[in-house]
Amino acid sequence: MASSLNDQTVYPTLVNINSNTKMLSLAIQAVLTQFNWFEVSLIYVPDNVRKMGLFFPQDFETVISNNSNFTIVYRQQMDSTAKSMKDTLLQLQNRSRIVVAAFDTLKDRRTFLLSLYDLGIAKSNEYVFIIGQLRNLGMLQRVSTGVNSTQYTNLWRDISNQSDGRDNDALMATRRVIIVDLEDQSNDQINAFMQKVSSMFGAPPFNCKDECMGAINERIPCPYAISLHDATYAYFLSLNKTAEKYGYLSVNLARNGSLINNMSEGEFSGQTGRVILDKTGNRQPNFYVTILDASDQPTVIMNISIVLGVIRPLYKPICGYTGTECPQNITIYILIGVGLVLLLLVATLGGIGYAVREKLKEKERLTRECLIPFGELKNIKELKSNEDMRSLEANKSLKSLQSSQSGSTKLTSMDDKKLETENYVHFLYNREVVFAIKYQVKVRIFNEDFVLLRKIRQLDHDNLNKFCGLCVDAPILYAIWKHCQRGSLKDLIAKEQYVGDSFVMFTLMRDIASGLIALHGSFIGAHGMLSSENCLINDRWQVKISDFGLNMIRESQPMSKRKLLWTAPELLRENNRKGTKEGDVYSFAIICCELVNRETVWNGVEREDDVDEIIYRLRRTNTAIPHRPQLHPREEINQNLIHLIRDCWSEIPTERPRIDQVRTMLKQMVRDGSQNLMDYVFGMLEQYASSLEQEVEERTRELVEEKRKSDILLYRMLPKQVADKLKLGEFVEPEQFSAATIFFSDVVSFTTLASKCSPLQVVNLLNGLYTAFDGIIDSHDVYKVETIGDGYLVCSGIPRKNGNDHAKEISELAFAFLRTVSTFRVDHLPNERVNLRIGIHTGPAVAGVVGLTMPRYCLFGDTVNTASRMESNGRPGRIHISTTTNHYLTNIIGGYVTEPRGEVIIKGKGVMETFWLLGHSGDSHYLGAVSSDDRGSPEPM
Repeated sequence: MASSLNDQTVYPTLVNINSNTKMLSLAIQAVLTQFNWFEVSLIYVPDNVRKMGLFFPQDFETVISNNSNFTIVYRQQMDSTAKSMKDTLLQLQNRSRIVVAAFDTLKDRRTFLLSLYDLGIAKSNEYVFIIGQLRNLGMLQRVSTGVNSTQYTNLWRDISNQSDGRDNDALMATRRVIIVDLEDQSNDQINAFMQKVSSMFGAPPFNCKDECMGAINERIPCPYAISLHDATYAYFLSLNKTAEKYGYLSVNLARNGSLINNMSEGEFSGQTGRVILDKTGNRQPNFYVTILDASDQPTVIMNISIVLGVIRPLYKPICGYTGTECPQNITIYILIGVGLVLLLLVATLGGIGYAVREKLKEKERLTRECLIPFGELKNIKELKSNEDMRSLEANKSLKSLQSSQSGSTKLTSMDDKKLETENYVHFLYNREVVFAIKYQVKVRIFNEDFVLLRKIRQLDHDNLNKFCGLCVDAPILYAIWKHCQRGSLKDLIAKEQYVGDSFVMFTLMRDIASGLIALHGSFIGAHGMLSSENCLINDRWQVKISDFGLNMIRESQPMSKRKLLWTAPELLRENNRKGTKEGDVYSFAIICCELVNRETVWNGVEREDDVDEIIYRLRRTNTAIPHRPQLHPREEINQNLIHLIRDCWSEIPTERPRIDQVRTMLKQMVRDGSQNLMDYVFGMLEQYASSLEQEVEERTRELVEEKRKSDILLYRMLPKQVADKLKLGEFVEPEQFSAATIFFSDVVSFTTLASKCSPLQVVNLLNGLYTAFDGIIDSHDVYKVETIGDGYLVCSGIPRKNGNDHAKEISELAFAFLRTVSTFRVDHLPNERVNLRIGIHTGPAVAGVVGLTMPRYCLFGDTVNTASRMESNGRPGRIHISTTTNHYLTNIIGGYVTEPRGEVIIKGKGVMETFWLLGHSGDSHYLGAVSSDDRGSPEPM
């Protein structure tokens, strides 16, 4: 029902028995508040008949808009199709998980439940769907089962005539649903009432017999019959109250709607449940929140009673229209004022007490932090053999300690001498590496000392090392400081790492000056014992000044004379260990001298007697020239730096520049003083990497070129496929070839020709001839096996098989050789001519690599011997072929002209029939024909 019917100005005579969509919206808001669901989506399917889907969205938005805590993040109207519902569900997945829905028909509600299942939402625990309805059924639905009979079943069951068989799917979706509905009326009392109404269809005054006794559905009363009963009952109760008030009852009174409305307030037990009517004639409904329990049984988890503040507005408000006419009550203000004063007093005292307690606790905590228990310090040397070391090995500080101290990446490989020396030792504290300075004396720590220790611990600057605390319960006193991964400046100078670069040197000096400025401007005042030993360098190449502020311990500690080499002369004379700012400037100059000379203090003095001599000379006052270290600057060092160092170690303290002036002058000496040392080192590394990359590329190109040359040389000595296998380290198996053609050639009368030449001329002769032959080979599918003296061995079909073309390729090669020698001239014997004797045979052969040192690709088989005999029994300028080769050229390939030679006695073979290869069919002149003066016997071998 629409909420507009509650408007008394429009409907002053209306007594409303039924609830409306605004009441339902308030009930749903109560559910959302109970579960802290403040962002919801609103979806609905409108129906022009029942109009629940039309009224509810408007009322729900009105209720939500009146409460700023709630937000409707998504609102969508759907139609009755499954596609529309699925599209809407897909859109709200990225916006909300709490969904409020409204449906007018059972069919639309079932379609929605099945859509939840189809999209997989029914299986997710992230979604909640709150369905609001005014059916008085909760998780049930009404089913007609026969004449005058109505039953109820669960809402996920299909009650249509043609069941879809998906009740289990709908049940799974219902588990994600919360139903907000009026009081459940599916009980025996309602069933009995409905049956009684049905039985009275034919009685007066209805007298509906034939028309109402037809179909079963027509004999079941309308669901609104129970509402009609309660409305009538409420009207009669109002009439009774009216009669009691006025003493009589007339027609005019019975028809006075406003009067009846005013008399309707009260409650009674009706067919729709407990009916409570307020003064405006509106019913205050009870809503039930129903879900499925673990056994899929409907369970009511909440009962919500909606009261809207139903008192009618007065003509004039009690406090007037402006709110200024309210009666004054001073007593309550006095009580409130007294209460506020007492509350403020208690809060103030409590705050003061709390602040004092917290301050004491903080003081105690800071005191505890300044004192480190010895049990929390783990000796790294002892941890080497401990199983816990495996878990600590990955610690960044440990790795940095390893690399900086010993150059190793494994803690177990570190030199124990680097972990502990006479003056310091490394510990593991709170999974971080720290170093502890040893003090041989124990001192008593007073309250003022704790205050100083807390201040030192809280001192924070980029160029000051972090003080962790004191360890007083150890066998000796330890001052614990944060470990710097790259060690001390003294170690860096001793290794001569990077300090040769002028920018690095100036940056280190600038960092030391910045640290001294921080100390001189703090409560500490001065360092007093500044040296390159307590100037530490972290992993970002920042200098961290350490070992400062602990004067109460330093004054009692025996001091090594070597540590006095950085101390100013006036402090040595006075035996002053607290130090002064001018003394720190002197110590800074000594450190700068170390950096310039790239040597440790006083040019690397080692002997103790030399140390005593230096300290003695420094303490003397009657010298014209004060004793100072020698400066050995390099050419690239700015001379202004040398003058600055000499000014800083001036004998008169007041003539030394302040440390802030020193830093300013250092910045002026560097062109890019703002650049960070870390960035500079990275830049150097990048330049080195770039040059190294270029060098690698150049070397790679050279390597590729040399490899190409070696491959060319190797391919000239061995077949390519054989050479590739040998390069891969593979064994080359001997290979048998069923058919190949072998070529042998020999220079005719080479012995006679060689006798007319020197050995060098013989080599030049053969090199020129074979170079010409090698050029011819490149244009044919043949492989040159070897040359022995004036002999030339070539094959085709080996190692690359080429079908029957091997005989053709060798024949064409022979013709090309004869054409070449016809024009070949010997430079030193212009009248001499070179002639060839050529033999060819075709048959099977075996090829393989022989030997490991200077391996050779050799041919084996009778075919090789026969080809050699064809050459040795041939004639100058002619091509002697076997019967097999002749068969290939004339019968298989064709296009060649041969001439039978007849039967010839071949050494080792007996009598063989051989042929002369003359040329191609159709040639006017045969290159291999015998000339008129060459008809005799072959030249003797």
